[in-house]
Amino acid sequence: MSKKVVAVIFGGISSEHEVSKISAAAIMRNMPQDKYRYIPVYITKKGEWKLYDGSIDNITEGNWESYAATCILSPSTEHRGLFRIVGDKLKSIPVDVIFPVLHGKGGEDGTIQGLFEMSGIPYVGCGVLSSAVSMDKEYTKIIVEKAGVPQAKHIALHKNNFDMEQALSVIEEKLGFPCFIKPSRAGSSVGVSKAHNREEARDGILLAAENDKTIIIEEFISGREVETAVLGNDEIQISGVGEVLAAEEFYSYDAKYNNAESKTVIPADLPKETREKIREYAGIIYKALDCKGISRVDFFVKEGGEVIFNEINTLPGFTSISMYPMLFKDRGIDTPELIDRLIETALCGKER
Repeated sequence: MSKKVVAVIFGGISSEHEVSKISAAAIMRNMPQDKYRYIPVYITKKGEWKLYDGSIDNITEGNWESYAATCILSPSTEHRGLFRIVGDKLKSIPVDVIFPVLHGKGGEDGTIQGLFEMSGIPYVGCGVLSSAVSMDKEYTKIIVEKAGVPQAKHIALHKNNFDMEQALSVIEEKLGFPCFIKPSRAGSSVGVSKAHNREEARDGILLAAENDKTIIIEEFISGREVETAVLGNDEIQISGVGEVLAAEEFYSYDAKYNNAESKTVIPADLPKETREKIREYAGIIYKALDCKGISRVDFFVKEGGEVIFNEINTLPGFTSISMYPMLFKDRGIDTPELIDRLIETALCGKER
């Protein structure tokens, strides 16, 4: 049986560029070599597409993109693959399936999924609409509310279309302090802050506005941060529950990737009924948002056991400290098998 050719696309224009490199290296390193042959496709921070032909271990180092060959993904179903560009010559590279390892803007928001759809090549993960809606916290909250899953009270501000002093008064009246301020469309807690007063809220709004045109302000939920992982298309598998123990006041980007004191506990030390409620809600949200293939769903658990939805990530990380692969490993599915299953979800011909 011939090996399937997998284009692993990583890097990208978002603030999570470096995390994407680490995730992609882990995925390629663990991809079953007897079934698949991977082609690393790197997108620079400027949005240039390159074919990477170096060592996996060197992906996160050096300036190799300056001498890597330029490539493009053909939007035509006639080609179903990549073109390597050398001078004025094109070399066709057929691709059987795409594994996007792109976090955040330009990779997780439905834009590149639209290109995949045009190409006719199967791909891992959610479709165009599901990716776009799940990436946007404002619209995610609208759908989750309709699905009947509890979530934090919140308000949305649209950049250049609100009065700062009036907004601060509304926050103080409706949500109170402390509160969390987030860009509506950013991942890995980029641009997120916790405000304890009006001045900090002002600074937090300005910070979030640097990352997106829509700013979400949420009430502070005093509770434990937990996560669960979902795999599959129409028939889904939901992992157990893991708990995040942040080394900082909240699970910021630095707390996730740069602070060794942050830890995850799998399985979370919670009553069985609470764990099952988390898994139930994760399934409801996954279906309501029409997710396919892969997602991680995050919640808070309040002291009395109430479960509150936090957010969903449709292309979660695959680093050594990432919760998604660790949650399934706890269920007896190691990373190579998990990657195999994710590729199979794309190859089985899901409708988007």
